[in-house]
Amino acid sequence: FVPFLVPYLHDSPGPWPVMLVIPGGGYCFVSPTEGEPVAKRFYDEGYNAFVLTYTVNPLGNAPLGLQPLQDIARAVRLIRSRAGEFCIDPGRLAVCGFSAGGHLAASLCVHHGDVEDKDPRYREISARPDAAVLSYPVITSGALAHRGSFDALLGPDACQQELDYMSLENHVTAHTPPCFLWQTMEDGAVPVENSYLFAGACQAKGAPYAHHVFTRGQHGLSLADESWLAGEFGEPYTMAQSAALRDQVQAGQVPGVAPEAMDGYFAPPGEADPAYRAKLERDCAQVRVWPQLAAAWLAE
Repeated sequence: FVPFLVPYLHDSPGPWPVMLVIPGGGYCFVSPTEGEPVAKRFYDEGYNAFVLTYTVNPLGNAPLGLQPLQDIARAVRLIRSRAGEFCIDPGRLAVCGFSAGGHLAASLCVHHGDVEDKDPRYREISARPDAAVLSYPVITSGALAHRGSFDALLGPDACQQELDYMSLENHVTAHTPPCFLWQTMEDGAVPVENSYLFAGACQAKGAPYAHHVFTRGQHGLSLADESWLAGEFGEPYTMAQSAALRDQVQAGQVPGVAPEAMDGYFAPPGEADPAYRAKLERDCAQVRVWPQLAAAWLAE
């Protein structure tokens, strides 16, 4: 898997603040619903934006370990190293992560000092974000964990030391970057307590934060705007390598993996019944303010 960045850059010289968007997907895929649309929204808010497609493993046949964390740290360092070319302010770089991407963004917030880069071009450049937006984030590896994310990241037989390291509420300090968190009470995939745990740790350690919890809404609402409701998610480039892997698997070209292992991996969602559609519209009407709230908070 080769991680990559897709930029959304203003023509005028700036320097612009940066938003590095980290889509979710349970560390098994990189969701296009939280990629290009989010980058374009923050572009409209006055950011030069980037979407990171980081290392995932759709087959789940080996734990990812620290590779995604190394990917996001390299992305931050690469962007800062080319600040002039990208017309950005390297001291105003925020990360915006969703679900497992929120876990990855928050991992960088608390563990950035642990990630060394072997490439001398990036070794001395800071990987610490200046701020983070954590959207319905996976945080804890404890009783309230989204277990699938940790199985993909660390494997189902991870030792307690590994789980503790990736239970991020335990690693917040006064030097953790300012964090804006939002989630919904009804989130049935990542319990809302995940964001409470991280916000509580920020409160206890004196790290700046904002925390918004919306009454209604399912997991994965992304921007919760009309385009999301219509299923318009922009270019699906975040799924390109997963699609190539699916094709190889179905052609019998991946040893030890059954050709049907990824059947249905890209199945389109079914048509929502009218009652469910009406509920989604009500939920989105409440939740869709979050980018505006985040942008106002980041501007302070």
